[in-house]
Amino acid sequence: MPTDHHPVRRSVARLLAASLMLMLASACARQTGWHNTVVTGLPTLAFDMTRANDGKPVTAADYRGKVTLLYFGYASCPDICPMTLANVGQVLRRIGGDASAVRVLFATVDPDRDTLPVLRQYVAAFGPQVDGLRGDPDALAALARRYRVAYSVRPGPDYEVTHSSGIYVFDRGGAARLLVSSLSTQDADVKGAAADLRRLVESNG
Repeated sequence: MPTDHHPVRRSVARLLAASLMLMLASACARQTGWHNTVVTGLPTLAFDMTRANDGKPVTAADYRGKVTLLYFGYASCPDICPMTLANVGQVLRRIGGDASAVRVLFATVDPDRDTLPVLRQYVAAFGPQVDGLRGDPDALAALARRYRVAYSVRPGPDYEVTHSSGIYVFDRGGAARLLVSSLSTQDADVKGAAADLRRLVESNG
């Protein structure tokens, strides 16, 4: 029988399959009034990384009391990441003053190239609510596994990075509530995402 000599590819395939299963299961749990996919059964927000904006170590506890968006990407991403973050910016502008109760966590999957200064400069272009997060390989892998996010980095002349494009949304208490998969395209549902975020901001849970 043929043997797969690429453990990274096997790992990414498993994560992609898990992500697909999560999306299918969550679609069944879609609740009336939400524009994005309701997620159930995921663990609360937890991580231990460094915030590029100020160089400080941070954990999920630093974001309790805020509606928090978690997105995985990298600073040299040519299209999906800047498109997604630009659309997130539109969403935040749409909810006006409620945006002060929202934080966007951009966790780099390419920490070798995304140094803290690079990451700080990158997220600054998308608004004050966006915080860049950088962790060592173990911390990054643990965070990705926690939320079934797939990513891979292939160094070399043809440097290649892949990652899932969904955004996880956590309520003020750190509970996972939504998966937003509509903000990575030009026809993003900005209005729907804004309505969902406003609802979470105004909720006590």
